[in-house]
Amino acid sequence: MSIALVVTAGALVSAGTYLLLQRVLTRIIVGFVLLAHGANLLLLAAGGRAGDPPFSAADGSVPDDVAEPLPQALALTAIVISFGMLVFLLALAHRSWALTGDDEVEDDVEDRRVSASIGGTDLRSDTPEDAEDVDPGDAVADRPHDDRSADPR
Repeated sequence: MSIALVVTAGALVSAGTYLLLQRVLTRIIVGFVLLAHGANLLLLAAGGRAGDPPFSAADGSVPDDVAEPLPQALALTAIVISFGMLVFLLALAHRSWALTGDDEVEDDVEDRRVSASIGGTDLRSDTPEDAEDVDPGDAVADRPHDDRSADPR
C-alpha cells in the first residue's frame, strides 16, 4: 500500500486528536471529522491493493485477483456511524449556541459545588469503601430553597 496513504491517515488522526482536546465545540466537531476520515483511510489501507470486484462471475468462476470485501464493508459502516455522530454533535452545538450564545464548553459549576458541599470527596474514587461513605442526598439537602418555588396555598 502507498506510504503516502498511511502518512496522510496518521496526520488526520493526530490533527483530529489534537482538536478533540480543545474546549471550543466547533474545533471538537472538526477534530471528530478528521479522526473519522483518518480511520477510514486506515481501513482502506488495511484492505491491500485494489483488485477485481469481490463477486463471482456469472458462470460461477472466481477471479484470481479479488479485492478483500471486509475492509470495504468496515469503511462503509464507519462512514455511516461517523455521519450519525456528526449530526448528533452538530445538534449539541446548535443547542449550546442557542442557550449560551457561545460554543465554548465550560466547566460544570454545579458538579464542583456538589463536590465541595460533600467535603471534597472524590466521587470518581476507585475504592468502593470510599463510595459507601458518600450520601448524594446530603448535597441536595444543603441546596438553598427558592421561595418562588414554594406552594402558594
